[in-house]
Amino acid sequence: MKFSIAKSKIGIAVALMTIASLLVTACAPTAPSAGTQTAPQPTATPPQPSPTPTGATAAGSGIVNGKFSGEAQSLDGAGATFPAVLYSKWFNEYEKVTGVKVNYQGIGSGGGIKSVSDGTVDFGGTDGPMTEEQMKAAKNGEILHIPAALGAVVPAYNIPEIGTATVKFSPESLAGIFLGQVTKWNDPKIAADNPGMTLPNKDIVVVHRSDGSGTTYIWVDYLAAVSKEWKDKVGVGTSVNWPVGLGGKGNEGVAGEVKQNPYSIGYVELIYAVQNKIGVGHVKNKAGKYTEPSLSTVTAAAAGAAKNIVPDLRASVVNADGDTSYPISGFTWLLIYRNQTDRAKAQALTRMAWWATHDAQRFNTELGYAPLPDDIVKRSEEKILSITVSGQKAFPHDAAKKP
Repeated sequence: MKFSIAKSKIGIAVALMTIASLLVTACAPTAPSAGTQTAPQPTATPPQPSPTPTGATAAGSGIVNGKFSGEAQSLDGAGATFPAVLYSKWFNEYEKVTGVKVNYQGIGSGGGIKSVSDGTVDFGGTDGPMTEEQMKAAKNGEILHIPAALGAVVPAYNIPEIGTATVKFSPESLAGIFLGQVTKWNDPKIAADNPGMTLPNKDIVVVHRSDGSGTTYIWVDYLAAVSKEWKDKVGVGTSVNWPVGLGGKGNEGVAGEVKQNPYSIGYVELIYAVQNKIGVGHVKNKAGKYTEPSLSTVTAAAAGAAKNIVPDLRASVVNADGDTSYPISGFTWLLIYRNQTDRAKAQALTRMAWWATHDAQRFNTELGYAPLPDDIVKRSEEKILSITVSGQKAFPHDAAKKP
């Protein structure tokens, strides 16, 4: 399948307006290591900002604008590779706006959780929410989960005979492949998903993440939601004991392994499959529809999972309700301590987080990520405004005075 990010933006504004109203109804407020990886860079033609969104996102625009004399001039973050392409763009633009340099290293969500928990970075990045045990073990108290974007984790494959033609996958096929039970590309389960397509009688090479990964969390969270056998035998986490397959480090590592190994299949965030020009599968959703991963179908998944979005925003949106929901979708979060000890850092962190959840959202669509629905933006504002330093509000602006 030849996926076009530009094409996937068609109708996104309408989709977001619909989803915003659904979410408002459904979810009322109730150290970087030696394994650091370089994220793939955006496409050769730099994406241009899309029009400023409406609603809460537009209302926040302009609050963080220009330099602030009291803030730190640099921030260090580490974690998920899932949003690394997006963060590269964001933080480059943020430095232009504020003069603050944000250094982010894509080392995987597991590394991000550990780094922020140990206090070796100013903020972490994860696509898999921290567990209760991890929250309790954090060195400096409560860690907030502030959503940054929504994205799709996709089955990415390399079948030389078909190139990037679209292969469809049912939940049973995907669970069977990653459990090591579906071993041939022409297995009856996959063939039933793809009537009329001639698939080769070749062994399937399974590729998975070798590091602690939020992308893994989203993937196995989905498999556990659709397969009792997966849930009972393997379970859910940023790292699991894989029944079969070879490992790649980071989204880029998995994409590289798939690209290099004929007849392989792995899972990556959508932009990594697009950039590596490897096949991207359509997945049968809860409503029984084979669904293309796109901005609109990911955002539809957020709407379908609205009732499950809990107050602390550690929400799963896999296998969501809705005819058009892409079933392997998820949030990516910024991880920030609620109680800070360094005022300069706290001011820089809260300004960055506010800009990220407001003004920066206009960059999401061009890079293949869905912007946050307005209700999630509003609830993120509450989290950011709750951050304190020495008992005082850390955010150095009056958020009530919006332009």
